[in-house]
Amino acid sequence: MCNLYRMTKNVDEVAKWFDAIAAQGGANFGEEVYPGYPGLVVAGGEVSKMSWGFPLVMKGKSGQPLKPKPVNNARTDKLDSFFWRYSFEERRCLIPVSAWAEAQGAKGAKTRTWMSLPDDDLFAVAGVWRDSDEFGLCYSMVMTDSAGSASEEVHSRMPVLLSPENYEGWVSGSPDEAKALCTAWTGDLKIDRTDQAWTRGAASQKSLL
Repeated sequence: MCNLYRMTKNVDEVAKWFDAIAAQGGANFGEEVYPGYPGLVVAGGEVSKMSWGFPLVMKGKSGQPLKPKPVNNARTDKLDSFFWRYSFEERRCLIPVSAWAEAQGAKGAKTRTWMSLPDDDLFAVAGVWRDSDEFGLCYSMVMTDSAGSASEEVHSRMPVLLSPENYEGWVSGSPDEAKALCTAWTGDLKIDRTDQAWTRGAASQKSLL
């Protein structure tokens, strides 16, 4: 799963990269994006800011409403479920990413391992989006089995990385065509194992359906 990623380009750079229009009004976001925090999304030919994670409405033991949980990862094998189906069929998007991180190491001492494309400082991850009462505009990252990818040595799942020739197929193709793109990345990956503590800041948050 992915609960932390980097996006080091500004809105105008992202718009140029994806041949899209930069949304009006600015978009403030951190270079490290965590669940529940804002990130950039390319949808409908426009680059805009949305919150990372679909709201999962929760209740306490006595039935009292709790703060919604951001579900920031959508498993490929769950895209036909009620939670994801309509967004997958009608609202697919591109998520600009510079690198994503996974936790490695012993419990209580996990560190960040970053993965990226060796020759690109920006690439697209498959995403879905929706408008919600709880978070407003929000998005989630589509994950797939990492078997066959270099990232398999780090985690059993990875984001669905899209090459430029598949951008249009993801956002505008049929659900079957889009689902066919949800495979592990078999190209080269740069893997950077660091001594950064995983639980620093908001990186300890986890949510996947």
